[in-house]
Amino acid sequence: MQSVDGLSEGAKIAYQAFLDMSNSKTAHFNRLKATKTKYESGGAPSITESLELEKLLANHDKNVLAFKTAMAAVTDSDEKKSLVELMS
Repeated sequence: MQSVDGLSEGAKIAYQAFLDMSNSKTAHFNRLKATKTKYESGGAPSITESLELEKLLANHDKNVLAFKTAMAAVTDSDEKKSLVELMS
């Protein structure tokens, strides 16, 4: 298994951005799923629940942009390959 130890600081930042993006995706989808389950027999989410979903999605969007930016900063092809292996 590949390790982050041998990566440059830029690649480590990209990997952390990937982890943050994955976590925010999971948080948003879990809340979305819970909300859907709660209201599948009728009713609608409260304003508070809708705002929480929007906040989670906005956080995920921010993390996607940070990941995209961090990956673009990694220019070494071998290092990019190592990152892809870590993310798989």
